[in-house]
Amino acid sequence: MSFLAPSAEEIEQRLKAALPADRIHVRDDSAQHHGHSGAKAGGGHFHVTIISTFFEGKNRLARHRLVYDPLGDWIPARIHALSIDARTPSESS
Repeated sequence: MSFLAPSAEEIEQRLKAALPADRIHVRDDSAQHHGHSGAKAGGGHFHVTIISTFFEGKNRLARHRLVYDPLGDWIPARIHALSIDARTPSESS
């Protein structure tokens, strides 16, 4: 079974709808993984940078869960790999 990976814009829209953020940037790294066994099924590789005051007082695991939650139905069929940089505004400066 093959599934088309979402676009970076689709991922960004989902995250914006789910999380209050000062900045969200999604980079599609799928081309760097061409031929990779996980990419053969069509799932994409993405890197997400998200800066939000919503992450204040939350540890790394909790922050990552907040990012994964709105994308959960796309993992692993449409998103094969997702790297996350989730910081507060004070951590990003």
